[in-house]
Amino acid sequence: MTPVSANQPTSRCPEITALGMGCASLAGIFHPVPEPQALATIRAAHEAGIRYFDTAPFYGHGLSEHLVGAALRGRDAVVSTKAGRLLRPGPMADPGAWVAPLPFTPVFDYSHDGVLRSVEDSLQRLGRDRVDIVYLHDIGSQTHGSERGPALFRMAMEGGYRALDRLRSEGILSAIGLGVNETRVCLDALGHGDWDVFLLAGRYTLLEQSPLDDLFPACTRAGTRIVIGGPFNSGVLVGGETFDYGAIPHAVESRVRTIHRICDAHAVALPAAALAFCAAHPLVKSTIPGPRSVEELSQILGWWRTPIPAAFWRDLKTEGLLRQDAPVPEEQDHEN
Repeated sequence: MTPVSANQPTSRCPEITALGMGCASLAGIFHPVPEPQALATIRAAHEAGIRYFDTAPFYGHGLSEHLVGAALRGRDAVVSTKAGRLLRPGPMADPGAWVAPLPFTPVFDYSHDGVLRSVEDSLQRLGRDRVDIVYLHDIGSQTHGSERGPALFRMAMEGGYRALDRLRSEGILSAIGLGVNETRVCLDALGHGDWDVFLLAGRYTLLEQSPLDDLFPACTRAGTRIVIGGPFNSGVLVGGETFDYGAIPHAVESRVRTIHRICDAHAVALPAAALAFCAAHPLVKSTIPGPRSVEELSQILGWWRTPIPAAFWRDLKTEGLLRQDAPVPEEQDHEN
């Protein structure tokens, strides 16, 4: 597998490169990213052979989609975006983690007409007349709470899904799915529609393999593929100070230290192992880290091409740091 190798398309999913690029960070989450730097990073990724780029209206309140559209204009690439939030004119009182978002306030709307409007708005921001993949974004009780979550889920399945299915049948979209940080909502959605791919962020990593119990077998039966977002769990697996965009729990910190020890014993960089692990599962079509600069992109490409000895994976499993049934990569160097 190479950094630009594409898994064979299945169902209606377009062919996408096994290493893709998430474009949330470029919109300035926690730290500002100058526009020239963001554009240069996307273009450098394309020049390196990456052909899959993921964005969303929520990322920088429209900023990420504008950046992706501008950087990739005239270039051959698969682009995914998301639906479920509409952007209303006027800045948010509290933009959260976004340092300098565009002056819009995101409003959740998973209705049929809301999702149609969301896709139309995204096409305009991207400067495209069609988009390859659209994910319903952030549905589920983890995002909306136990009281509001079920009602919004019903709206998404009865309205939003119907809109995406219609756009898929009309050829405006190639594939549809969910873009979420939790597995339960994906399992529930499988009973409500024909989904091509789920973008699962942070739930299948070196630190967590619970999807092996239920979601991945269910997706295999349904013919639904997986894209892995957040392969570094928002930073902890790449030397950062956050886990799932929050403080690192002590148990996670201890686990990471132990994995580091095994990495050092085999001269393996922890981020390289994190990327290789995600990509090893046959259900995974692409893994999409989110570099902020050309330098970070170059580092990711270096990790991606790093050969990792089979003994490293055996040691992780022996010490109970990796599930015995978790697929691991063959020992090989990723080609250019």
